[in-house]
Amino acid sequence: MQRITMKFGGTSVGSADAIRQVIDILYTRFESGSQVIAVVSAMAGVTDLLTTAAQAAAEGRRGVWQETARELRQRHAEVLQALVTEGAQREIAQREVDTLVAEFEDLCGALAVVAELTPRVHDLILALGERLSSRVIATALCGPGVPARQYDATHLIVTDDQHQNANVEFNRTQVCMDRVLLPALERGELPVITGFIGRTPEGATTTLGRGGSDYSAALIAAACHCNELIIWTDVDGVMTTDPRIDPRARVLSQVSYQEVGELAFYGAKVLHPRTVQPVQERNIPLRVRNTFNPTHEGTLIASQSAPSATVIKAVTSVPHVGLLTVSGSGMMGVPGIAGRAFLATARVGANILMISQASSEQSFCFVVLDDRAHAVQHALQGEFTDEIDHRLIEHVELLEDVVILTAVGSGMRGTPGIAGRVFTTMGAQAINVVAIAQGASECSISFVVDEANHEKAVIALHELALEPV
Repeated sequence: MQRITMKFGGTSVGSADAIRQVIDILYTRFESGSQVIAVVSAMAGVTDLLTTAAQAAAEGRRGVWQETARELRQRHAEVLQALVTEGAQREIAQREVDTLVAEFEDLCGALAVVAELTPRVHDLILALGERLSSRVIATALCGPGVPARQYDATHLIVTDDQHQNANVEFNRTQVCMDRVLLPALERGELPVITGFIGRTPEGATTTLGRGGSDYSAALIAAACHCNELIIWTDVDGVMTTDPRIDPRARVLSQVSYQEVGELAFYGAKVLHPRTVQPVQERNIPLRVRNTFNPTHEGTLIASQSAPSATVIKAVTSVPHVGLLTVSGSGMMGVPGIAGRAFLATARVGANILMISQASSEQSFCFVVLDDRAHAVQHALQGEFTDEIDHRLIEHVELLEDVVILTAVGSGMRGTPGIAGRVFTTMGAQAINVVAIAQGASECSISFVVDEANHEKAVIALHELALEPV
């Protein structure tokens, strides 16, 4: 018997019509004899609503969160009325919706009193989006006769207490899956599970970071030894580049775990960056498909990449980043400079996206997101006060308004001249490359250019993903 996990994103569950399509997809696979697990996001826009309302409550803007409560109640009630026949099931689901919205109002009321939005309370509020949508969808699934049951992932996924971006404790999570989810499948249920959320061993609700429902689904698929994980979204699959930048972008039929991991990390919006790890460890095929075009096979992500006429398969980019450069002739042969710089960066909560260092050890540079760049620069200046005073380090510079471009393709490994073609292409477009990085895997080449050249650079580089080498 096939066992499959299907994850549906916010746009896939954003309206009654969209959820009707989700129900058709789940019903068809369940009726074919497969064991099916559904992992769902909050309805489109709800997480943003909750974030805005939480901040408004902490600032004492009562009208904002009261209006959000009204909208949450109305949106979910309308879906229930559209998809569930009037009767006991709909009444039960509506009471659950009302209870969750009342919980939201209580939390906002408490925030208005204390005037402080802590990460722990923020997680409690954000989790309400998935808790609402999953109850509505599970109830709607029961209409066609599917034995669906809603589960909060707080009973399944155990994390540390890093609120807003929690790390999963895999062994404890596996124990919960074995105890709760596997028996449900054996009973013939179709579990409908909240994405995005987990809990600490002490029972506090956590979230896995924005887009974390993909990661939730991968964890569940791995823990339940599924035969396949399908991420249902609003595009036909993984594309060669962002079609909003270059309309010639096309869907890739198959990519490797390693390739899609690079794409996700460097800006491709189709998957959460951590999604690949759990399924890769169990060698579970992952497929990205379009809820609104279910006849399209989408993109298969597996251990091996499909043969391709082009060595570069895809091009992605990360805009709104800053490049920090630490330089000085006195750095040569001094151990620990880079390590101290990276620790200082971590202390201000910045994630390093790319690193480049000259072999002379006279300088190194790295890239962080714009919103933390100035904080990192100040942290580095504080960390290296003595070295700057003694001229061992001469500069801690920040270059803003730059973008990371990444060319990805497993065929790049061992193929001579690819880097040369990439940078010749940039030169032909009069685009200056500020910094370069390539990992030992040779699956990708990343480099930094001025943000003013963002779209021109992507389009030029995308040519190499469209033309056979």
